[in-house]
Amino acid sequence: MKNVLLSFFFLPIFSMLNAQKTAPSYIKSIQLQPLNETTFNHIIPLGKTLELNFDDLNGDQKEYYYKIELMTHDWKKSSLISNQYINGFESNPIFNVENSFNTFQNYTHYSVQFPNQNTRITKSGNYLLSVLDDVGELVFTRRFTLYENIATVGVSASRSRNTKNMDKEQTVQFLVNHSRLQINNPSQEIHVAVLQNENWKTAITNIQPQFYKPNQLVYNYIKKTNFWGGNEYLFFDNKNIRNASVNIAKSERKEIYHNYLYPYINRGLKSYSYNPDINGQFIVRNIEARNPKTEADYAVMNFSLKVGQEFADKEVYVYGAFNNFSLTEENKMIFDPSTNYYNANFLLKQGFYNYTFVTKSWDTIISETEIRGNFSETENMYTVIVYHKAFGALFDRVIGVGTIQFKGCLLYTSPSPRD
Repeated sequence: MKNVLLSFFFLPIFSMLNAQKTAPSYIKSIQLQPLNETTFNHIIPLGKTLELNFDDLNGDQKEYYYKIELMTHDWKKSSLISNQYINGFESNPIFNVENSFNTFQNYTHYSVQFPNQNTRITKSGNYLLSVLDDVGELVFTRRFTLYENIATVGVSASRSRNTKNMDKEQTVQFLVNHSRLQINNPSQEIHVAVLQNENWKTAITNIQPQFYKPNQLVYNYIKKTNFWGGNEYLFFDNKNIRNASVNIAKSERKEIYHNYLYPYINRGLKSYSYNPDINGQFIVRNIEARNPKTEADYAVMNFSLKVGQEFADKEVYVYGAFNNFSLTEENKMIFDPSTNYYNANFLLKQGFYNYTFVTKSWDTIISETEIRGNFSETENMYTVIVYHKAFGALFDRVIGVGTIQFKGCLLYTSPSPRD
């Protein structure tokens, strides 16, 4: 182990990008979540264990390394050096490597947990996790946030009171109670981020408190903290890869299995229909496997979208956590004018998947609602992250997190501080 660690320090120096890096097509099934939990949180208490899992479809047991960097509240690189926020090494090889077993698609599975004996994070904040190959090239990145329970964050969500969009928007309001922490200048020391379903791509930031009370900051905006409600995700389950199953019309065995989903017909949704989902995430599983991480197979998933006519000057994509909500050539749909179908097919590991269809216009504006609709009744989870950087401090500390699950017109508030 010492020899491996020493060899890593002689790798070429690489530059780290603050923006998230989309994984190449041969890297699949990336998941970063709390250890031994079925939740998909990447916002967890400082000291709790996270686990990263991913597959390399080349199946040749390459060496990969991870690197952890502290970021600011707005995801710029922190001025602290690594030994000020990590006990151990910021960069280490990923040692837990296994080959797939009894699958048609060969792959190598990689996993690593944090904290571990080589890396122990000591400060709360935003973090960028990067995975690099054996020559120091960046392969992909993921974000996560570690917080302390110093402030109590109370969150509420409701249907928007903005009459123009009250049937399409949801409003988030919140309080920050900080009796355990002196804040001299809230407008300068405090930053907040409001997330829908822990998706940083649609986060609302740069919000100032509306009111200041003793040991309390009040954010009761009516428009500034509004989110589009969107719609519930579509789903399929191919834990039994050989047969038709939930939302899968047929399965064919070729070089590997091909699964064909029932076409989605775009009729222009006018009303909301309840359909429980997992907010775009996925769960790897194989009904016949003891260890789905290495025994779940890959299938070519075939998606089809029926439309009245081609979207003018727009592209259509299959969208979900399976590729970190990215728009790539792989998940781009191709229009067939002879049938008025958009089609896409790509490899996914066996399991339960949420997905939807989005459009991208020529000016790169992404619409998650043009095809599937937009409703104020849609279930969404909202998270408020509170950062504190006192005068003279060198990093943005996360002093509290609050969450709420919005379900239609009902509110389900989680305990705060968050567990």
